[in-house]
Amino acid sequence: MTARVYIPADMLAIALGADEVARAITETAKDTDIEIIRTGSRGACWAEPLIEVETDAGRVAYGKISASDVPGLFAADFLGGGAHKKRLGPVSDIPFLKAQQRHIFKSCGLYAPCDIASYADNGGFVGLRAALSMSAENIIDEVEASGLRGRGGAAFPAFIKWRTVMGANGSQKYIVCNADEGDSGTFADRLIMESDPFLLIEGMVIAGLAVGADKGVIYLRSEYPLARNVLEQAIAVAREQNWLGPDIQGSGKVFALSVFVGGGSYVCGEETALLESLEGKAGIVRAKPPLPALEGLHGQPTLIHNVLTLCAAPEIIAKGGDAHAKMGVGRSVGTMCFQLAGDIKHGGLVEVPFGLSLRELIENFGGSTRSGLSIKAVQIGGPLGAYLPPHLFDTPLTYEAFAALGAGLGHGGIVVFNENTDMRAQALYAFEFCAHESCGKCTPCRIGSVRGAELLASDTSDLELVDDLCEVMVAGSACAMGSMTPIPVQSAMTHFPDEFGARATQAAE
Repeated sequence: MTARVYIPADMLAIALGADEVARAITETAKDTDIEIIRTGSRGACWAEPLIEVETDAGRVAYGKISASDVPGLFAADFLGGGAHKKRLGPVSDIPFLKAQQRHIFKSCGLYAPCDIASYADNGGFVGLRAALSMSAENIIDEVEASGLRGRGGAAFPAFIKWRTVMGANGSQKYIVCNADEGDSGTFADRLIMESDPFLLIEGMVIAGLAVGADKGVIYLRSEYPLARNVLEQAIAVAREQNWLGPDIQGSGKVFALSVFVGGGSYVCGEETALLESLEGKAGIVRAKPPLPALEGLHGQPTLIHNVLTLCAAPEIIAKGGDAHAKMGVGRSVGTMCFQLAGDIKHGGLVEVPFGLSLRELIENFGGSTRSGLSIKAVQIGGPLGAYLPPHLFDTPLTYEAFAALGAGLGHGGIVVFNENTDMRAQALYAFEFCAHESCGKCTPCRIGSVRGAELLASDTSDLELVDDLCEVMVAGSACAMGSMTPIPVQSAMTHFPDEFGARATQAAE
């Protein structure tokens, strides 16, 4: 009987030695009937490289495996699920994974990323098959019923974008996937693209059917070369299997898809700067109106969504929008894919319905700090997200609850900072980051960030002036790059005034 060993081949696992582990197992098992399957990642980053062995009782996992562990694994009969100090037990029983409710990430780590047969066997293309026989209006009705909101940070109701593009006049319509995942502490888009690329492809085709677009582009972050390779291979396979191209599954429907690699600019995560980059121009934000839904790529109606938003579409169409709407709390429905990073014991991807508290996420899934030090603050929503102190950790993870705090969930990135963190230095970093990444189009962002950094770098900084500067950046910046930079600055000043001096309390009032 062939023994099957599953070893992740995503970027993180490879960086931690997964390729060396695969070679060591192959060399050690020369006389054994063994099949090594390079899968995507389950998102348990703290346990990578996480290898799994198929046994009669299901898959058994071994975590943090290095090539030097391989002889000991064979001696312990790991192919039969044998006891070993790095044995984590059945994958289905690992608490970090068992407590999640995965929908978007349900297939990650199960099979090779470009194994289209396994994707189909695991529920893939059910939504697209249904969409091929539905009217555009009915598809959008299901998206509306689902309550799906954009997962890129703005949380805008998806159906409004879809209906706007559907009703827009244009000789050509486009679906653009914003995969320029540049926020610190985020990696959900990368995990999907490297582990389950057909889900993104399926979601983009469904969106195309709904709005009348027959061309799609994935705008990919330049720092994701492995994701590019996987996506391009998956697109080629999808074409061969007739899930892309001029006559999808004999339906007469058309959809072409390509990958465009960005130039490394953070501001190209903003949709209009992204469009400029796609057109071969400098990534500088456009004025609105016109909205991209009416005049987007090459002046044509364009639906722009984040990876996770598009990946939610297949299940919504397969199971109906009402099923999606039943998960979550209030208007924050469905699941959110949180990414735990920083000083956290169990860093990784956690997909749960909206409504869990921040404390439950950090303690129950993250296991608190890796260092053993107490937590001083958590930043949510990337480098432009708010810093929250422990007394706010019982806040439910919903768009509305965080908006009430002057914060946001963003793309779901959560970075944990321990008691030794200098919060003034973190506020300074926000200004420095903005100064470095600003496209330079508007004065409040271009100059305000530089002046803010100068003030906070000075021992005699006027913090009331910092607060005034933040107000100008919020009111006058052309895009979220400048208008959101004050969020980490002012939240740090508000919640940690002692680290800014007595004037911080007055400035924050």
